[in-house]
Amino acid sequence: MMQDEALSQDVVVQTLDKLKQVSAEVGKVIVGQETVMKQLLVSILAGGHCLLEGVPGLAKTLMVSALSESLELDFNRVQFTPDLMPSDIIGTEILETDHDSGDRFFKFQQGPVFTNILLADEINRTPPKTQAALLEAMQERKVSYGGKSFELPKPFFVLATQNPVEQSGTYPLPEAQLDRFLMFVRVGYPSEEQEMEILKRTTGTAKAKVNAVLSGEDIVHLQSMVRAVEISDTLLEYITRLVRFTRPSDSESRAVKEFVRWGAGPRAGQALVLCAKANALIDGRFAATLNDVKSVAHAVLRHRILVNFQAEAQNMSTDQVVDALLNDVAEPSSPLN
Repeated sequence: MMQDEALSQDVVVQTLDKLKQVSAEVGKVIVGQETVMKQLLVSILAGGHCLLEGVPGLAKTLMVSALSESLELDFNRVQFTPDLMPSDIIGTEILETDHDSGDRFFKFQQGPVFTNILLADEINRTPPKTQAALLEAMQERKVSYGGKSFELPKPFFVLATQNPVEQSGTYPLPEAQLDRFLMFVRVGYPSEEQEMEILKRTTGTAKAKVNAVLSGEDIVHLQSMVRAVEISDTLLEYITRLVRFTRPSDSESRAVKEFVRWGAGPRAGQALVLCAKANALIDGRFAATLNDVKSVAHAVLRHRILVNFQAEAQNMSTDQVVDALLNDVAEPSSPLN
């Protein structure tokens, strides 16, 4: 029994060491963006999908591609365009002929969604009908076609990129689909030093190679470890209050009552717990803290809060609402927070 426990502990240590190597491998081609990279890993370890938003040219697609290269998982990329059809994502039936009997029959040909990591590039450049083709896949990890259900591989993640909706030729994602994303991460501009390093790396002859570090089995193991990370009841109470305070009818926050049309549902609380646990595990800890919750709060809540017209008129963003929430909700005083 002791030998089995020691072996299990060794596996845990080795897997966590591999997890640290992922960021190092991605860092060969991506300069800076450590916070964005960590949030991507948090989303994957928590078993959810992630939406990256930023203006063109910030290496969002390259970041996801580099991450996929560091993982021994199947990877497909779909470039979302205005003329993309749902069948281009989930697949379609094709007519085939049995060479022995001559009978003709329809066979389902799987689309690019049948993979471990699907990069939905510029997801908001395609109309809502095509965006909705991903809803069942993201929620149920399966695809229905012709009255039949087809299971997707495990693990399965949608890592999507989008340009800000203020730009021309974009279609805002429906709230129902936004809620399917565990995290909504904003990608900002690099610092001056980082931008100079980008120029050095990308305008010469050297080309970095990203090595695969984590296998699919490692990912599944890490996801199990995330759920085993401890979280105190006082911290769960804090998360519950935080989510409930996003709703104008339940909130004691002035900013929410004044600027929020509707708030987050229970799924937001589940996301906060899992993401806080994943954040703790990435840092090598097996108990989530208040800082873990705060570090993922914006990415978990910003797409689950809908502001009203008054907020838009006063340029009040959802991030500012989350800031107000973190100030207004009383923090747990227990040392186990």
